Amino acid sequence: MVLAPKLHLRQTQSLVMTPQLLQSIKLLQMTHMELEHFLDVEIERNPLLERSEENSEEPTETWQNDPKPRENTAESISNKLDSSLENLFPDDPGAPERISSDLSAQWKSAGGNGLQSAGVNAFDLESTTAAVPTLRDHINGQIALAFTDPAQLLIAHELAEGLDEAGYLTAGADTIAARIGADAESVAAALSICQTFDPPGVFARDLAECLALQLIAQDRYDPAMRAMVEHLDLLAKRDFRTLGRLCGVDAEDLADMLAEIRALDPKPGMAFSGGIADPIVPDIVVKAAGDGSWTVELNPETLPRVLVNEPYYAEVSSRARENERQFLSECLQSANWLARSLDQRAKTILKVASEIVRQQDAFLVHGVSQLRPLNLRTVAEAIGMHESTVSRVTVNKYMMTPRGTFELRYFFTSALASAAGGDAHSSESVRDRIRALIEAEEPASVLSDDALVDMLCKEGIDIARRTVAKYREALNIPSSVQRRREKKMLAAASGRP
Repeated sequence: MVLAPKLHLRQTQSLVMTPQLLQSIKLLQMTHMELEHFLDVEIERNPLLERSEENSEEPTETWQNDPKPRENTAESISNKLDSSLENLFPDDPGAPERISSDLSAQWKSAGGNGLQSAGVNAFDLESTTAAVPTLRDHINGQIALAFTDPAQLLIAHELAEGLDEAGYLTAGADTIAARIGADAESVAAALSICQTFDPPGVFARDLAECLALQLIAQDRYDPAMRAMVEHLDLLAKRDFRTLGRLCGVDAEDLADMLAEIRALDPKPGMAFSGGIADPIVPDIVVKAAGDGSWTVELNPETLPRVLVNEPYYAEVSSRARENERQFLSECLQSANWLARSLDQRAKTILKVASEIVRQQDAFLVHGVSQLRPLNLRTVAEAIGMHESTVSRVTVNKYMMTPRGTFELRYFFTSALASAAGGDAHSSESVRDRIRALIEAEEPASVLSDDALVDMLCKEGIDIARRTVAKYREALNIPSSVQRRREKKMLAAASGRP
């Protein structure tokens, strides 16, 4: 074997991802909130970028066209005095200006805050809101009123630290007692008081105890309810015959008890964990046109516009040094690329959305029953783009239609073959049909999965039994056995045969 240097000519293809190309790809899959944050950062670091405010109009000052100066202007006052107005009333940025509430209200009613227009950072009480109390804040306020003994107060606060966001006590009483050096009896006594706090059900250690605490607060924890709470597994199985026998009640009373159980909150602490939900702002708006077609438009609220300040670049670069001129050149190139990328992003989103509307025209007219099966490749081939590009466009983008607001991913569903050899059916429309058939069933003739398969086949949908079961479970619909038990119990409670 001889080792010697050799030359080989090889031809390969590779995709080089430049920083600008990576930026364009990231912009394409950003939501409008992420895009706004990204643009704020870019505008802050790039002096040649600025937002385009197309709807803003420059305020007209009528006094500028008046040949006679007004008596209350700064110029006229300065001429009458031996000093300028700025010297008489110097601006002190360290001391906030105090104004009366009446005067502040007058300025606000006039269409704007006078202090803000003057450049003063005034405090506006009406623009502030109270912080949303958390579960721990709510519990600590009750602990301060319920306990006076310092030792019990310490135990109660330690118990509150062990609550999860649903209001359940995750740490055991023995663990808490060992951690703070207290005896188990003291911890149990403090826990019994904490379990009477609002909202009812907090400090429970499992679901059964949580429901029991809420029933105790409603004075409805009788022996029959106790038996039902202790056998929640039978309730989950909908074994109402055995459950009624254990509770010692008839079908009518059992139905009332089930209604009370359903009205309880299994996670009482979640009422304090929810923040302010941001409303969904659609990226595309679809409206019906006068000729029967559809108008697809981009939502201007989610369409940021930036401008490249080329006059500023020309003015500054002419007087800049070499290193500064190089920096400005890089900023200009980056700004131009960003502006083109945003324009290309808008055109791509509009092109994909228009093709989706064309493909799902029947859905917009008739509803989910006419939703067609659609995949990314079909749309990509129709508009002449790569499948990955369409995939990035449809992530976290929403379309407002006459049928409601939907994520673009909603319109892409798998296909189920037709039993008669016709057009395929969308999986989403089949789910909707299964839901409708089950909602329309009678207590005496509950539809099994096999019966659903037969009915769907008669409607031209070729579907397997396991697929029906999978769709039914995804819709949170119990099995036919469980539904039959529940409907029989409800029928017996209402006195129907």
